[in-house]
Formats: sequence, structure tokens, C-alpha cells
Amino acid sequence: MTEAALDGPAHVWVDGRLLPADGPHLSAFDRGFQLGDGVFETLRARAGRATELTEHLARLHQSADGLGIPLPANVDARLADGIATLLGAEGLAGPEGDATVRLTVSRGATLARGLLPADPAISTTLVIQAWPIVPAPSGHLEVGLHVIASAVRRDPQDPLAMLKTTSRAEYVYARLEARRAGADDALFMTIDGHLSEGTTANIFIVRVAPSDGALELATPSLDCAILPGTTRSWLLAWAAPAGLRPYEGRLSRDELAGAAEAFLSSSVAGILPVTRFEGRPIGDGQPGSWTMRARADRESMIRGEDGAA
Repeated sequence: MTEAALDGPAHVWVDGRLLPADGPHLSAFDRGFQLGDGVFETLRARAGRATELTEHLARLHQSADGLGIPLPANVDARLADGIATLLGAEGLAGPEGDATVRLTVSRGATLARGLLPADPAISTTLVIQAWPIVPAPSGHLEVGLHVIASAVRRDPQDPLAMLKTTSRAEYVYARLEARRAGADDALFMTIDGHLSEGTTANIFIVRVAPSDGALELATPSLDCAILPGTTRSWLLAWAAPAGLRPYEGRLSRDELAGAAEAFLSSSVAGILPVTRFEGRPIGDGQPGSWTMRARADRESMIRGEDGAA
């Protein structure tokens, strides 16, 4: 998966203020730092326009509601204005601007200790960061990704599974597993052995349907402890006009291994081919034509072009 560039941004937006990126920003007592008591969204902004901002803000509200984090009444407008301000300051708002934007909300800072927020008057912390998009390494598109199954198991009954919280220890652990195995990413499996998602992306396969032989674009359903990605939703709508029957359900690791094609999807990296699972090739071991078509159509949509489905 594509990682951030080594050269960092010059600015960060914190609670309505544009600050130097290398300066002090948050209290050491902020619950986001102390406990991971926060939520976030990562999205792409092209030519100063945030892609699917409405959908990302809706999911931010859902995650905040799930943790009981009160959001300011005007938070959507504040964040939209903050994105525009930060992109302008970073030189990423022009016609060729292409940026990763992260919106982070924590419950805020309090001197009190303990898991429960003792002070109801805590002021929520809002942060926006932006980086230039780092193009996918050529090997990721020409050769594809190698993924493994993480030892971390996901519980479909976990009420936090569909919330995008800043508590990311299991995701870091899984990515370290992939590094140790010489792989690009790791996939979570559910506790009953079905595919869930990658560390920063949803997983899709192209397969011949076992029921009737139709060509399907299949992905784990929401009851597989996944985050409902915005690109995932776009792909499910894209599939039928493109000639693939969309399918959401429980998929096994054998179905991934036996697929014709596989790919990961996320807001920032887009659609990246997966060509090996646990060291063995998927399909012919090369990025598939459906995968690359989906990637091209998604990029066209982001650029505001007429990408044919």
C-alpha cells in the first residue's frame, strides 16, 4: 500500500486556526492522545474539491455518535471551510492539486484521569491535515500486491467494528505482520473464518458465481466487521453498468485464493490490484482487466471526467 511522502506538510488546521505543522498543537491531556478517544476520516481532494465529502462527514458523525463524542452544531461547515483553507495554504487547491486530507476529532483535553469523561464541558478537538498524493509505486500497478491473513480476528458482533476510531493498534499490528512476511498488506478474518477487510481498505474479488456462472464483483458484507468504505459503495454502484453483478456476502479465504481477480479499495489509494495471497498467485498472478478498468473509471470520477462505467 502507498505510504505518505517523507516531506511533511507546512501547516495544520486545529480548531479553526492555521498553525505551523512542526509546532505544538495539542495538550498532552487530550483524550485522543491518552486513550485513542477519537474518530477520523481520510479522503481525497482533487483541484481543491474534496471527493465524497458529504459521505465522509456522515460517517464521521456515525463514528462520533457511536463513541458518544458530542460534535459542534456547525462542525460540517467548519471542517469544509478548514479543508479549503488548509489546501490553499499547502498549495494543493489549484487545478493540479491532488491531496490526502485527514479529519480528526477527539473528545478533547481534561486533567481528570479515567476512562469515562468526567467533565461534560470538555471542548472537542478538531484537526485537519493534508499531504500531496503519493502516486502508487509502479510495481503495485504492474505487478500487484501480495497480501496475507492477519492473526488478528474480527468479531462481527463488535459494536466498534463499523466506527472509524483513532484506536488503531490492531491495524498497526497487522501491517507489521505483513512487513515481517514480506507482504504489502494484511487482511483481517472474522472469528468464524470469513474475509473482513484490509488494514486501510476494503477487499473485492472478481469471480464466476458458484450459483449460476454469472461474473460477479464480490465483497464482504457489512456483517463481516468491516468499515463501509465510500469507494466500496461507489464500486457496488459501478459494477452492474460495467457488466459485473455486485455481490455482498460472506467470503472464505479459499474464494479469495480461487478468484479470477482481486483488489483493495480505499478513498486515497484508490483501487489497487491484489495478485498474491499467502504467497500464491490469484488468477494468473497479474493485475486483471476488471481491476484496472475500475481504477481508471474511479480516477476519472475523481477528476470530474466522464469515466465510462
